[in-house]
Amino acid sequence: MKLLGSLLLFIAVTMLLRSTALTSLAARGLLIDVLAFATVVWALRYGEVWGTGFGFALGLAADLDAAHWLGRHALVLSLIGFLIGRSSRSLVRESARTHVVLFCLATLAHQLWVGAFDYGGFTAWQPLLSRVLVSAAVTGPAGALLLFMIRRVSGQPLFRNAAVKSGPSL
Repeated sequence: MKLLGSLLLFIAVTMLLRSTALTSLAARGLLIDVLAFATVVWALRYGEVWGTGFGFALGLAADLDAAHWLGRHALVLSLIGFLIGRSSRSLVRESARTHVVLFCLATLAHQLWVGAFDYGGFTAWQPLLSRVLVSAAVTGPAGALLLFMIRRVSGQPLFRNAAVKSGPSL
């Protein structure tokens, strides 16, 4: 029950950040993909099953918030959650380099998928490519820096050892 409450709180905080604080940066052209960031962090922490579920729930919340087709964000975020969670067993989860690469890859996939809908397909490839590359270049280092600061403040690792069986119990 504690994990389910954490999941709902993390979704609410992510959606609040997306629709308030990060909107002003997006208006200036710096798009920090907080949806991809949150999905990667959750999937690294809890594995592929919970990463997929979190990505799907967060994606549906984002779709409802933006008032467009349901499933647009949910599909790609659930796939990101599954792939990151699945590979998290073999990754060095506390490495800043790993975080930057994962955040950049997740942001590239998410922004490419969502941007294709926003720009009417891949025919407008120049603005789409610009949006995708800028958001990946900003989200990767910013996300890794945020995790580094959280790890320093808390004084303990954020993610469990890869040898420990992942998957929390309710």
